[in-house]
Amino acid sequence: MSQNVPLLEMKNIRKDFFGNQVLTDINLTLQEGEVLGLVGENGAGKSTLMKILFGMNVIQETGGYDGTILLDGQPVDFKTPFEALAAGIGMVHQEFSLIPGFTATENILLNREPKKKSVISAVFGERLDVLNRKEMNRKAEAAIDRMGVKIDGTMVIHDMPVGHKQFTEIARELSKDQLKLLILDEPTAVLTEKEAEALLLSIRSMASRGIAVIFITHRLQEILDVCDKVVVMRDGQIVQDVPAKETGVTEITRWMVGRSVDVAGKAEIRDNPDAPVAMSIRRLWVDMPGETVRDVSLDVREGEILGIGGLAGQGKLGIPNGIMGLYDAGGEVMLRGEKIPLNRPRACLNASMAFVSEDRRGVGLLLDETLEWNIAFPAMQIHDKFLKNYLGGLVKWRDEKAIHDITQRYIDDLAIKCTSSKQKAKELSGGNQQKVCLAKAFALEPGFLFVSEPTRGIDVGAKALVLDALRKFNRESGVTIVMISSELEELRQVCDRIAIVSGGRVAGILPATKPAEEFGLLMVSQVK
Repeated sequence: MSQNVPLLEMKNIRKDFFGNQVLTDINLTLQEGEVLGLVGENGAGKSTLMKILFGMNVIQETGGYDGTILLDGQPVDFKTPFEALAAGIGMVHQEFSLIPGFTATENILLNREPKKKSVISAVFGERLDVLNRKEMNRKAEAAIDRMGVKIDGTMVIHDMPVGHKQFTEIARELSKDQLKLLILDEPTAVLTEKEAEALLLSIRSMASRGIAVIFITHRLQEILDVCDKVVVMRDGQIVQDVPAKETGVTEITRWMVGRSVDVAGKAEIRDNPDAPVAMSIRRLWVDMPGETVRDVSLDVREGEILGIGGLAGQGKLGIPNGIMGLYDAGGEVMLRGEKIPLNRPRACLNASMAFVSEDRRGVGLLLDETLEWNIAFPAMQIHDKFLKNYLGGLVKWRDEKAIHDITQRYIDDLAIKCTSSKQKAKELSGGNQQKVCLAKAFALEPGFLFVSEPTRGIDVGAKALVLDALRKFNRESGVTIVMISSELEELRQVCDRIAIVSGGRVAGILPATKPAEEFGLLMVSQVK
């Protein structure tokens, strides 16, 4: 390839999607070994642009696109991801595309497994060759090593924490010999800060080997740390294309949202040691794959926002999942003096508890249903809300106006980008799906709320909006909130106190105003 010919050129790309013009005259270039940071608010069109480049089926199913794509100077028009893969383009999606019952190694080498001859295949042909497990393990280990992060190649995917699933996705792409360009869509959203640092180092290592990377993330400092240039999208258009060394977080934020956003705003901290205990957790253990919850004892004070942080797999995600009955758990949980029976999700809901899961697609949403149904249905089912009673309550029917009104309220409050309240959840961007999960929990009007990774995959403007909504829900409605997050700074920004979980136990609890270094020491204090 000539030095003057870019690896990738996208010219005048346009796309109409579900009645919206989501991309308008997009033009960008990418050189061999260059790392491009692609940023923008949720709904700005980043993922749609990458789906076009990667030949995703949804693009063809919705009328295709206009414009031209050149790879190594030659026009391409990928109709399927297989065509893109054959041309040397790999993509790690925001939502996982792994086979749950297969191991990490099996997923990394899926459809490219090394094989060896057997006595039977020597007679009946290569279709009866057997898998060369030793070579599979070697190739998978080599791909994992390129990332600089250790994951267990023998672990089955459905037993993995979300961070390790993300590394498996990336290792799968790195194992491909012909890889020229890797698209990473929110790869660090589910990673802890240390895991994210390791991934950024591996991105630079890829670039040094001539692999170009398109890196989509809402963690803007990562863009500045690892990228050669930054492309900013807003409302389906590119508004800036600049070298990373010539800009900063504040400037990028302003380009993204068209306004100034205070990303370092600090909530008023309320550390009230005399407040009554809302929830008392004693000797909690949880059998959640990939999470270690051995012996958690913790008191949550009435009316506070308590943060739970820690490294991946150390137990922070297991705590709410166990208490809310999604995985087998033991120990004792008391809510305002009443014992909460474990392993019974309905009992938690009846006790006016709610949970926003970190797994928005697997647990959080009815993807084929409308936003109205997603937001109102749980409250309708559990608390008989949004229903009209007839014949003295013998007949109950949906109150369509009330359902529409509550949905529209949260669309407005959380700035959910959608065509209407009737739009299906699967048609929204990942960050907007996350907001729907929050709206669903708010509509339940719980007395106690667990929120796990509430801003995963959400851009900087929407992140401030979601965190403000949680603060408002806590302060105005008096709801006690336990917020679990991989981002320590996010916890310090929103919470009153922060508990750090390490080795399946609470390593310590500190006021959110304490220096970050003190929380970091707790994170590594009991890791086994």
